[in-house]
Amino acid sequence: SDLEDLHLYATPREQRFRMFASLEFEGQLYMTPRDFIQAVTSDEPKHAKKWRSLSKQELNQILMETPPVWKGSSKLFRNLNEKGVISYTEYLFLLCILTKPHAGFRIAFNMFDTDGNEMVDKKEFLVLQEIFRKKNEKREKRGDEEKRAMLRLQLYGYHTPTNSVLKTEGEDLVPRSYWDTLRRSTSQALFSDLAERADDYASSLSDTTLLVHFFGKKGKAELNFEDFYRFMDNLQTEVLEIEFLSYSNGMNTISEEDFAHILLRYTNVENTASYLENMRGSIPEEKGITFEEFRSFFQFLNNLEDFTIAMQMYNFASRSIGQDEFKRAVYVATGVKLSPHLVNTVFKIFDVDRDDQLSYKEFIGIMKDRLNRGFR
Repeated sequence: SDLEDLHLYATPREQRFRMFASLEFEGQLYMTPRDFIQAVTSDEPKHAKKWRSLSKQELNQILMETPPVWKGSSKLFRNLNEKGVISYTEYLFLLCILTKPHAGFRIAFNMFDTDGNEMVDKKEFLVLQEIFRKKNEKREKRGDEEKRAMLRLQLYGYHTPTNSVLKTEGEDLVPRSYWDTLRRSTSQALFSDLAERADDYASSLSDTTLLVHFFGKKGKAELNFEDFYRFMDNLQTEVLEIEFLSYSNGMNTISEEDFAHILLRYTNVENTASYLENMRGSIPEEKGITFEEFRSFFQFLNNLEDFTIAMQMYNFASRSIGQDEFKRAVYVATGVKLSPHLVNTVFKIFDVDRDDQLSYKEFIGIMKDRLNRGFR
């Protein structure tokens, strides 16, 4: 019951990790690859979760069977299924990947490559653990310090004093997101300080599937940008394939209504029925959405920030826009070409007053929620 009480002291992201995690090793919780996929594609776990304790022998066996990075594919997580362990900080890192444009992959790689040799080693990557932990301490809920300490042990595998957060002179490091934390940390003394002490906290951490996949069973391999890019691209593709296949029933397309359902999940839209009803009346004949169209739209969503800037430059921020304007703005800002049918479907979903114009502000707000899967 004490452990269940910890849910009250957890942030929303911590709560979701605890809800879907199914493994425990030496007091620390882990997700399996299957748990992670469920966490980003389902509202809640399919079965009530009970944390299963792993023995050292079981963990070693799982890590021994982890494929190297050059054997990665867009079915990696599905193939690993329950034979893998993902820590809380790695969960946050993987969530970052899902919402970033391909152009951002190089930025992410350069953040880890602290010595600039075009390769990332295990020590450099482990700095991520400490950056995210320190970021998380900023978000901790106030309350019973003993319970917070127990929660940190579950999430990070070791106790951390509450006054351990490093600050720059006169400034509190509170960026808006974990991605911003990474981006800003590269220009802060914090990053180099953590890199110097990486060996200290690395020795207290257990290896994970991701660490073995990237750096080998002995942890001596180095990760180049091509492998890093392929891993990130494969993960984005895999999650989209899973969401698409859950609606396609083996067909090559999903219905326009199913596409609307997927878009409106994890958003703050309360009355989704009105959007669906509006679309049914506007698209009398189903043509279907292909996976390529589906993927191109979510690639666009990952570039939503650039699209928003482009729209503001077009001075459309305060008024509605038409399909041709929308399609051109998407291409200019993101390089993604959306098919006429896909654009028409998006307009029919969000064009509530049926004037074939899209309310820019409402669309952007809803899509930001969808992009971040309810954690904006």
